[in-house]
Amino acid sequence: MLVLITYDVNTETPQGQKRLHQVAKTCKNFGQRVQKSVFECLLDPLQLAKVRSKLSSIICVEEDSLRIYHLGNNWQSHIEHMGINKPYDPKGPLIR
Repeated sequence: MLVLITYDVNTETPQGQKRLHQVAKTCKNFGQRVQKSVFECLLDPLQLAKVRSKLSSIICVEEDSLRIYHLGNNWQSHIEHMGINKPYDPKGPLIR
């Protein structure tokens, strides 16, 4: 299934800046960055549980925001893209 992971990490402190780096690194391990704080990830249920667990251990729920949108298996009809950067095809080749 395709999930969209978005986050907003409070970077006013050094700890927040560290969390931001850790969240981005974790998301990169599971998907493709499509905007600065937005990742598209093609995951099975076990991978989704793993990324959710990792991210929830990093963020500070009092200062940060994390959203996971489930686009499902029929995701192609749910994404519309305009502007720069070619749309990401999670089923396409990894090397561009």
